[in-house]
Amino acid sequence: MDIHDLNEGLADFSDLAYTTTVALYLLGLAVSLVFYGMYRSATETRRERARILGESKAGRDREKVAVGAGAAGASGTVDKDAADGGSHDVSGIATGSLSEDELPERFQVETIRNRFRRTDRWGGMAQAVIWLGVAMHVLFVVVRGLAANRFPWGNLFEYVSVVSAVSMVIACYVLRRKAMRVLWPWILTPIVLLLFYAGTELYADVAPVVPSLNSYWFVIHVSVVSIGGGIGLVSGMASLLYILRRAQPRGEEKGFFGVLATPLPDASKLDALAYRAAIWTLPVFGLGVIFGAIWAHAAWGRFWGWDPKETVSLITWILYAAYLHARATPGMRGKPAAWINVVAFATMIFNLFFINIVISGLHSYAGLN
Repeated sequence: MDIHDLNEGLADFSDLAYTTTVALYLLGLAVSLVFYGMYRSATETRRERARILGESKAGRDREKVAVGAGAAGASGTVDKDAADGGSHDVSGIATGSLSEDELPERFQVETIRNRFRRTDRWGGMAQAVIWLGVAMHVLFVVVRGLAANRFPWGNLFEYVSVVSAVSMVIACYVLRRKAMRVLWPWILTPIVLLLFYAGTELYADVAPVVPSLNSYWFVIHVSVVSIGGGIGLVSGMASLLYILRRAQPRGEEKGFFGVLATPLPDASKLDALAYRAAIWTLPVFGLGVIFGAIWAHAAWGRFWGWDPKETVSLITWILYAAYLHARATPGMRGKPAAWINVVAFATMIFNLFFINIVISGLHSYAGLN
């Protein structure tokens, strides 16, 4: 393929689609942050209601005991968001000895329900904007490929775009339920940073790939590694949030990190999300490494040469295997295993940027110059 096979009109449209994608993600991030803040505020109000009712019931029980009336029969207070991992139902919170009319209006059941309804509407708006951004992201990848008349992952700019697109598609699936929407700011923030950096520092014009990449193994190897890396990003972020939630248990949040952690789902749900994603990351990323070794044999006559990219990719895969093994090992489950997953995630990011940009090797196809 030569320069005459390129479509400049489609190339310009792909650039516009990229800019629109980043803009939609930024808008989605802004709306999701508003949703996150509203959810935290509504949750705190619900907990404060439970505390007031609990104190009221305890005080009146003591008063009855003091006058010989015996213990009160009222039901105890329940912090519903601790029990169900984020339900908006407040009807099950005990009324203690206070009637609804005796409570300040902002602590009354109907007021709290309305707050959660408004919060849900913001969550729905964030979801809609993000889905539109994902559709535009996928459109960019497709049009970029059509403009170049090849598969669109021939340089670091395109590779980052594809990995982030895979991550967003996976995130759209795993965060489709209302209870998981609060994770969107945590997923979108690194994605927006990746795309902004790629668009400003890594951008490369639509062009043919270097001759050494003109192989069907280029399509197979890079596409599989991209999918594995995209899933790994979701897994790594879930483990980070799991560690945060473990440090700030539900209902016991304190300080700045407590403010950040309040809307998060239960630690067990975050751990399960990280685990399910890692189960896919390990074989998919491993297949990508194997396909790369086969391609290396076809291109250079050997399967493995300890090139920096090969070496760090192997280390990343070993770390994911270690995470899954640790999670199945008594005494290593929980935070120790999660930290291994976070290190695997960090190693993947290191391999993506530092190895490609700073260290020269057989994988120096970043297209930066």
